Amino acid sequence: QLQASGGGLVQAGGSLNLSCAASERLYSSYNMGWFRQAPGKEREFVIGIRWGTGRTISADPVKGRFTISRDRTENTAYLQMTSLKPEDTAIYYCTGGSSWPPDRSWGQGTQVTVSS
Repeated sequence: QLQASGGGLVQAGGSLNLSCAASERLYSSYNMGWFRQAPGKEREFVIGIRWGTGRTISADPVKGRFTISRDRTENTAYLQMTSLKPEDTAIYYCTGGSSWPPDRSWGQGTQVTVSS
């Protein structure tokens, strides 16, 4: 199971952090990431990290602004979001799995709202 936390309301240009804790030990073959879904839009992949190597991949809209990291001892991934824009407003879902992008397991969504 994945337990997400963080999010909230912030003004444009601000920052927010999300975290996602797995309930069990994660192996090197695992991957974690975030998807998001804005009102009236399709769900989209945002960013992900390969648990074993730490390699990260992000979608173009968030490159240079969002950073994902992991704590292997805590089985937790972290999403740091900076320079937030109103178009980043969405429900963010923590995900995990051995595939790429990781979409087998889903945590509960957390709302991120960026005001202009």
